[in-house]
Parts: sequence; C-alpha cells; structure tokens
Amino acid sequence: MADVSDPSELFVLELHEDENPRDSDDDKIELDDVDLEPELSINLQHEAEGQETIQLSEENVNPGKIKLGPKDFELKKVLGKGGYGKVFQVRKTSGRDANKYFAMKVLKKASIVTNQKDTAHTRAERNILEAVKHPFIVELVYAFQTDGKLYLILEYLSGGELFMHLEREGIFLEDTTCFYLSEIIMALGHLHKLGIIYRDLKPENILLDAQGHVKLTDFGLCKEHIQEGIVTHTFCGTIEYMAPEILTRRGHGKAVDWWSLGALMFDMLTGVPPFTAEDRKKTIETILKAKLNLPAYLTPEARDLVRRLMKRQESQRLGSGPEDAAAVQAHPFFKHVNWDDVLARRLDPPIKPLLRSEDDVSQFDTRFTRQIPVDSPDETTLSESVNLIFQGFTYVAPSILEEMHRANRMPARSPRRTPRQTHDGSYRLQYPMAAAAAQRGMYARATPPHLQAFPPRPSPQDEMMDVQGLPMS
Repeated sequence: MADVSDPSELFVLELHEDENPRDSDDDKIELDDVDLEPELSINLQHEAEGQETIQLSEENVNPGKIKLGPKDFELKKVLGKGGYGKVFQVRKTSGRDANKYFAMKVLKKASIVTNQKDTAHTRAERNILEAVKHPFIVELVYAFQTDGKLYLILEYLSGGELFMHLEREGIFLEDTTCFYLSEIIMALGHLHKLGIIYRDLKPENILLDAQGHVKLTDFGLCKEHIQEGIVTHTFCGTIEYMAPEILTRRGHGKAVDWWSLGALMFDMLTGVPPFTAEDRKKTIETILKAKLNLPAYLTPEARDLVRRLMKRQESQRLGSGPEDAAAVQAHPFFKHVNWDDVLARRLDPPIKPLLRSEDDVSQFDTRFTRQIPVDSPDETTLSESVNLIFQGFTYVAPSILEEMHRANRMPARSPRRTPRQTHDGSYRLQYPMAAAAAQRGMYARATPPHLQAFPPRPSPQDEMMDVQGLPMS
C-alpha cells in the first residue's frame, strides 16, 4: 500500500572479494536471458481437511435474508491504492456486526478480465483467503460484487504496515527482528502445509494488529497445490525479495519463501534489502551474482541465519527440505523462542501501536489517509459470459454464520433422543476448507483460462445472500 522509493537512492552496492570463503560459498548464477513475461497458473481445487458440518435452514440461521452490498459499509478513510483499485477503512452500518470497522478492498471487473494475470491473481486471493485461517494471516469476513466491481471485506489491522514502522525506526534490533520473524515463520509454515507458496513476502505485505502482532496480507501472487517435489515457473513477486530460481525461470517451490524471509531479515537488521541497484536489470544481476555482504555488528547467529536462508542453490537453502519451517525454527537464532507461546500470541510485541480508538489510522501513510474516500461509480457493462468469471465470489465467514446460528437456533433436544436422519436435499455447510472443495467442478474445455469463472458453489452462503448486482447462482 505504500510507495517504495527508488532503491538506488537507498543503497550503494559494493562488490568485492571476501576474505572469509565461508561467507560466499554459493555458485554464481549466470544471467543469459531472463524472461520477464509472467505465466498464468491456476489451480481450482482445495484440500478438504478437518471438516465440520452444521445444518442450515431459513428457520435456524437466516430468518431474514441478508442483503449485503456497498450500501452496508460507510467509507471512512483511504488506506492504500494501486492499479487494481483501492483499499478503504469502512464501518459496517447494518447487521449484528454494525459499527465494527473493516478494510474493504475494491477491484474493478473490467480491469481484471482484460488481463490473464489479474484474473488469476484475483481468483487465487479470494480462494486462499476463504481457505486459510491462522492467527498470523488476515481474515476474510465477507465477499460480494456489483455489476462493475468486486469487494473483499477484511479485518481491519490498525497497527499499519511493518514497512511504515521500519521506515520510522530505520533498523530493528535483533530481538525485535526475532519476534516478527517467528510469527511470519509460523504463517509461512502453515501455508506450505496447505500446499500454498506465498511468493510476495516484503514489509509492505506484513501488517500489525492493534496489539502489535503480525498478519500477512495480499495473497494475489500465491500459488496453490505445490507439494514436495512440485515446481512452478511463474515470474512474480517484488524484485528485491525474489529468489534466484524465480528470476531464471528454472522452476521454483516453497523454498522461494525462505529466500524472501532472509531478504526481509536483512532489510530489518540493516534498513535496506540485500541486493539493489539503479535499475531492474542490474538488480537482477546482483541477486544472481553479487556477494552477500553482512555488517559486522550482527551476531554470529544472525549472520549465519541470513546466509543459510539466502543460498542461491535452493537445495542448500535452510527450509528447502521436507522439514520446511521446522528446520528454520531449529536455527540457533531462535534458541530462546518458545514456539507454542508464539502460536498462542503470548509473546509481548516489541512495537505496540499507539492508537486512540478502534478506527485510528495514524499507523498508515498520510498520503492515502488524507484523501477523500470515494468509491467512484463504475458504468461499465459486462456481457453475461464475462460475468460468469465472477460466479461464486460471494462469501460469509464461518464465524459470522456461527454467530447467526447461535442467535437463532432452537433449544437443543435431549441427548437421550436419537438424532433425526438428515432429509435429502438439505443444505450443509462444510468449513473452513471443505465448502469450496466439495462443490467445485472442472470448467468447460472450450473456455479460455482467463475467462474461467470462480467455481460455482450453490452453497448456503449464496442461497442466503441477495447481493446487489448479479444474481449468485
């Protein structure tokens, strides 16, 4: 969400021979012809595990149909903007969660459908946000659409971007860095277990909640269903944090996230990414060939961790093997970390945002928050076939459905009575991951990849919601 200044203004790269051969034991990677054209890769299925089912009906869950749309959210502030659209802070004006604050990401359909990459990224982000629930990953609460736009309603993280805090501090102490890396490692490890590569780890995509704990955001560049031994060739990410195997297009797996973690650690401890230059091509060349120079003030454990995470040969990189995150967690840099306490969020955050209220935006860039929040009307008319791309976009978080269920359920029957047989045709909601997996089918072979729809899911969520704009079938 924040603009990054020209890297050449931040860092002057000095290349020289190292006196200690152990500091540079990687082979250089030759740059012959790096193809910078992105490759579209779309996966449609989700792994269904840990299923739980609850029976839904108009009587016990949805006594009055939800009509959810932009009108139910009051725009408060602009949090960020880009080519895809804008991110707003909003206040919900209706329903049981009225007066709660959320972040609303708005995307223009017309801009998405003209680009295969954007179509794939949008679909991946929507599907992954629904599937993944973790203490250090942002939560998707609602998703809906109008004739011209898509809306993702996310939890509002008032602590702001880690990028902004790093800009203010200049550099972090090793203890502070250790705290943030610990929570990020837990999030990456969880994604990898689900077969998801994050691929865009950088300070701008790491937000803090009101207590100061980490939340990963922006899942548009993720790749799904990458298990051990499987690679993909998509060129994507932010150059300064991209692993060499992405740049050379020789195929990459989950190890790219551990390279990015090393680059992020270097950034936090020194104030700049490890490899930068005056333009894109020279930055790529330094990532592939340049010596990794670490400042002398770092402890031996910190220096060793950065070096092992940033091995150019991914087979030598820490975390690249089957142990994945566990291998990184076992490094001496984290010798004082209790990982159970990390996952339970029992550790005391080193930076506690100073917030005046629930809707405080002081931790976000004033270049955005001072702008007048306007969700401009979109007069674009899309054909029915193009609109099929966004079929199944609607979403309500299981936590919201559970709250509605508790509020409207009938008194429980005695446990001595035999439960009734479920009638054929009754709806059941499977979550957190099974709803998508159970209902998804393959698309028609004749449909081009970038015009394939979000998987049609005649789930209770779509049945219960009368969304403004297109009917959700």
